[in-house]
Amino acid sequence: MDTLPCKGCRGLCCGPVPVTETELRSIKKYVKSMSSIRRSQLQNQERFYGTCIFYEQDHDRCGIHSARPSICRAFGLYQNLVCFRKPEAAGMENFHAKERSAGILSVDYTWRDF
Repeated sequence: MDTLPCKGCRGLCCGPVPVTETELRSIKKYVKSMSSIRRSQLQNQERFYGTCIFYEQDHDRCGIHSARPSICRAFGLYQNLVCFRKPEAAGMENFHAKERSAGILSVDYTWRDF
């Protein structure tokens, strides 16, 4: 996100990431559209424990940015999802997902699911 200072955080705020069934389908479609080289590069990166499986450590960004879950889109903008580097950006009330979570990326869903 342009308004948050995401560069340099190395994905420490990227996890755990709850996903809905709808988001999971969207992510699977996105991952299937990746070239095998791109997918392999993303899949085989070392990450900090608990960091989302789609965090691109080598480039310090989300590897599925256009298909990222709603909680990732909301991060830093809501009082219950505050960015520790720019807490003043969290001007909205608490974030509440519109659908029930189907599981957690990196815990319930790993690369074998994609």
